[in-house]
Amino acid sequence: MPRLFRLRHLLTPLAALLLAGAAMAADLAPAAPPARGGNGVSSHAPTRSGAAEAGVSRTAFAGSGGMGTALSRIKDLASVEGVRSNQILGYGIVVGLNGTGDTLNNAPFTKQSLQAMLERLGVNTRGASMRTANVAAVMVTANLPPFAVQGTRLDVTVSALGDAKSLQGGTLLATPLLGADGEVYAVSQGPVAIAGFSAEADAAKITRGVPTVGRIANGGLVEREIDFALNKLKTLRLSLRNPDLTTARRIAAAINDFIGGDSAEPTDPSTVVLQIPPRFQGNMIRLLTDIEQLRVEPDQGARVVIDERSGIIVMGKDVRVSTVAVAQGNLTVTISEEPQVSQPNEFANGRTVVVPRSNVKVDTEGTNKLALVKESVTLRELVDGLNALGIGPRDMLTILQAIKAAGALQADIEVM
Repeated sequence: MPRLFRLRHLLTPLAALLLAGAAMAADLAPAAPPARGGNGVSSHAPTRSGAAEAGVSRTAFAGSGGMGTALSRIKDLASVEGVRSNQILGYGIVVGLNGTGDTLNNAPFTKQSLQAMLERLGVNTRGASMRTANVAAVMVTANLPPFAVQGTRLDVTVSALGDAKSLQGGTLLATPLLGADGEVYAVSQGPVAIAGFSAEADAAKITRGVPTVGRIANGGLVEREIDFALNKLKTLRLSLRNPDLTTARRIAAAINDFIGGDSAEPTDPSTVVLQIPPRFQGNMIRLLTDIEQLRVEPDQGARVVIDERSGIIVMGKDVRVSTVAVAQGNLTVTISEEPQVSQPNEFANGRTVVVPRSNVKVDTEGTNKLALVKESVTLRELVDGLNALGIGPRDMLTILQAIKAAGALQADIEVM
C-alpha cells in the first residue's frame, strides 16, 4: 500500500506537467484563417490572426503576415446613395481684433459690410470717416451632416478675406450659412480659436502656423433640416468608396446570402442596387444596420503610388513583376576652387596677384553591376528583390517607371 501511495503522488505532478504543456502548445499554435467561399464572402466571423511579420528593411510593407486582404465591413466599403454631408458657407465679420484686422482702404468690402451692419443696428455712418483695424471680413464654411435636425451644433471654419494679419482674439458675428440652393441652413457665431500666431516689431517678424484661419467648436446651429424619407425607399443603392467590379459582386453576394434570393445585384463597378424585400419596407434602420455589419473581402487592382516630392512608394499586394535585369549608377561631378595668392619678394618691382586653381573630379560609381530581379509571386519577394539592388527610395522611383516601360511591371503607376 505505501508503494501505491507513492506512485500515485508521483503521477499527479507528471500529469499536471503534461496538461500544462498541451495547453501551452495550443496557445502557441497559429490560429486557423477564416473560412471563405469562392466569392470572397466570409462564412463565419473572422478569427483573431497572429502577430504580423516584421517589416523589411529599407523598402518595407505594411499588412498581415500572409499578405492577404482582411475582411471588411460593408459599412466601411460603401455608403447609401443620398446619405451624405453637404457643404454650407457664408460671409461674415470678425470683430475685437487687437489691431490685426483689415485695412479699410485696402479692403473696401470690409468697410461696406461694417457700414451695412451698423445701419441695420440703427447707427448712421453715412459720410463718416471710418478708421479701424479691429475688424476683418471672413468666409465661414461648415459641413452639414446627414439627418441633422434643428438645434444640432456644427464646427465651423473661419478664413480671412482681406489683408488681416491675425484673427486671434476675434469674435464672429451672427453669420447665416447657405447651401448650394441659396437657402439658409445654419447660423454661426462665437469666439474664433486659431492654432498659429504672429508677432512683429520694426525690424523683425515671427509667424507660426496660419493665424488668418481659425475654428469655432460647436459654433454653428442648424436652423433647417434636409428632408430624406429613408423608410419610404423601395430601392436601395450602395455606392462603393473604391469602385471595383469584384468587390461589388461580393457585396451583392453577401447581401443575398443574408436576405435570401437575388434582391441585390451590381450594376456597375461603383453601385450595388438592392430591391427592398416587403418584410423590411418601412423598417430600413433594421435592414441597414444588419447589412453594414456583413463582412466581405475587398478586391483591388495592382497599383503603385509614387510621391516624387517626398520619395514615398506604396505598392498593393497584387503588384507583380516579370524577370528583369536592372543596372543603376550615378554620375557625380565635383568642382572645387582653391585660389592661390602670388606675392613678389620684398623691394621687387612686382604686384600681388590671385591665381585661380580648379579641381574637377568625376565619380561614375563603377562598382555598380547589372542586377537581376526575378519574377515575383508575392509582394515580399518583390520588395526583397528591389532591396537587393541596394538603392534608395528616390532612385527606386525611376527604376519602377523604367520597369513599367519595359513591360515587366504588371501594375498601374500613379504619380502624385
